[in-house]
Amino acid sequence: MATNTNSNRKYYVTALALYFAYFILGIASSIMGQYKTDFAKAWGATTLANGTIDVSMVVSVIAAYGLGRLIAYPFAGPVSDKIGRRISGFIGIALYAVFFFGMISVHSMWWAYAIGIVNGIANSFLNTCVSPSVMEIFPKSASIANLFTKFAITVAQFILPFVIGLVASAQLSYKVIFIGCGILMIADAILVLILPFPQQDKTAVKTQSTTNKSGSKHRFTPASIASILIGFTSSATFMIWLNCNQELGASYGIKDPSTLQSFYAVAGGVLQLATSTTIGFFPDSKGLATSLVMIASSVANYVVLSAAAYLTKVTGASAPRMIILMNVVITLIGVGLAIIVKYRGQSSAVSTASSVED
Repeated sequence: MATNTNSNRKYYVTALALYFAYFILGIASSIMGQYKTDFAKAWGATTLANGTIDVSMVVSVIAAYGLGRLIAYPFAGPVSDKIGRRISGFIGIALYAVFFFGMISVHSMWWAYAIGIVNGIANSFLNTCVSPSVMEIFPKSASIANLFTKFAITVAQFILPFVIGLVASAQLSYKVIFIGCGILMIADAILVLILPFPQQDKTAVKTQSTTNKSGSKHRFTPASIASILIGFTSSATFMIWLNCNQELGASYGIKDPSTLQSFYAVAGGVLQLATSTTIGFFPDSKGLATSLVMIASSVANYVVLSAAAYLTKVTGASAPRMIILMNVVITLIGVGLAIIVKYRGQSSAVSTASSVED
C-alpha cells in the first residue's frame, strides 16, 4: 500500500492543475452575475419604468450554461471513461478560455447565449475529468479529494468580490478579469496536456463483477436515484443565490451586496458529496456517474434560472423575494432526498452484503 501511495505522488502536480481549473471555474460560474448591468447595457437592454436596466437577458444567458451542460454530458462521460481523462479535461479547459474571451467580445444577447452554451459544455467535460481523476489520484480519501474541488470553487468565489473591488478602484474595465482568466486557462490547458495522469481504475470493475452475480454494472435504486436528484436541488439553490443575491441584498438596503457571495461561498459542497455518493453506486463507471449527477445539475441550472429570469421580468421589485421563496421550496425537497439517500442507502448496503455472504 505504501508503494502505491508513493507512486501516486507523481500525479500531485496534475491534481493541482485540475484543482486550479476548478478555481477558475468558480469565477466563470459567478462573474456574470456580478456584472449583470454592464453586460445588459452592452447587449442593448431596455430601461424599466423604475429607471433600472432590465437584466433579465443576462440571467437568461447564465441559464444557457445549463443547456450547454445538457447537450454535452451524454458525450462527456463516455469520452472520459473510454478515451481518457486528459482529453476530457483539455476540452473543458480550452472551452473555458473560449468563454472568457468570447463573452467580452460579443455585442448581442443571442451571441452571448451561444457563448453561455459553450460555458456549459466546458463545465461538462471538465467535471467528468476532474472528479474521477482526483479520486483515482487519492484513492484512500476519494470523497475528500472530490470535495476539494468545491473548496477550489469556494476560494475563487470568496475572493472574486474583492478582486472586483480592486479592479473598480483602479478604474479598469471588468474585461480585465475575463482576459486574465482566459490566459490562465490557456496555460492550464497546456499543463493538462503534458502532465501525467493515473491509469484509470479498473479494479472496481472486477470487484463489481464478483459481488454482483446478476452481472448488472449499474445499480439504480431509490437511494442512487435520490443521490442523482440532489444534483438538481443543490445546484438550483446554489445558482439562484449566486446569480440573484445582488438584487436581494439591494432590496434589503445592503450597501455592497456583492459581498454576500463571499459569505455564501463558505457553506457549499453538497453537489460534490452527491457526486462522490453516486460514484459509489456506479464504481465501474465514474465518468458516467458524474455525468448523471451533473445532468440533473444542468437541468436545474437551465430550468430554475430561466424561471428566475421570468420572475425578474414579470414581478419587478418583488422578484428577489419571490426567487428566494422558490429557493426555500427547492431546499426542502433536497433535504427529503438526502434523508432517502441516508436511510435507503444504508439498507441497500446491508442487502448487498447479505447477498454476497449467501
